[in-house]
Amino acid sequence: MEGDLKQKIVEVNGFPHIPFYSEEFTEAEMLVRARKFYSALSARRSVRHFSARPVAKEIIEQLILSAGTAPSGAHKQPWKFCAISSEEIKRDIRIAAEEEEQTNYSSRMSEQWLKDLAPLGTDTNKEFLEIAPWIIVVFKEAYEIGSKDEKLTNYYVNESVGIACGMLISAIHNAGLVTLTHTPSPMNFLSNILKRSKNERPYLLLPVGYASKNALVPDIERKTQSQITEFYE
Repeated sequence: MEGDLKQKIVEVNGFPHIPFYSEEFTEAEMLVRARKFYSALSARRSVRHFSARPVAKEIIEQLILSAGTAPSGAHKQPWKFCAISSEEIKRDIRIAAEEEEQTNYSSRMSEQWLKDLAPLGTDTNKEFLEIAPWIIVVFKEAYEIGSKDEKLTNYYVNESVGIACGMLISAIHNAGLVTLTHTPSPMNFLSNILKRSKNERPYLLLPVGYASKNALVPDIERKTQSQITEFYE
């Protein structure tokens, strides 16, 4: 098997490449799969009411592995996923996040911003940060640190990490769990609490777990196909 694999390696511009294989489907099958995938994702909601029910570490590991398959600029993979189940650390994160949110709601946010947030039922109370069995904090690597502590360039960092986060959210939903995108800006406190490297910047915080039995979500609608798409034929 190893010999067969070596025979399949082809050099392109001096670098090894291997053949790409993918499963093919008929158009009818593709349409069915696309509709099923949309139907599954359309049931996804941002949830603020979590159960304390445990989630196995192995599941979190697999979700993060899915996120790590995302494309990235020059394949630099400029992300770090910090998965937290420690009650003490979750409590520290909640306290710091609520402090920032108090300032946001009282002075940083405009009246229009607060008005837009009102239908979502969000406020400065972030108890879900302690209740959810896991918090995943996503950091972007603004640059890479070389073997001699030198700065190495990462490319399209925000775009790459954003795609990875989208894939992580989809993986969480696919596993039957719920999450919420939380950005208690500024988020420097996350770097301090988690003692992260100087090249990392907090990007997104995701509580992960089961929805509580009495969980509620806002009665809102997504934009229609015609509102989000323009076809050029």
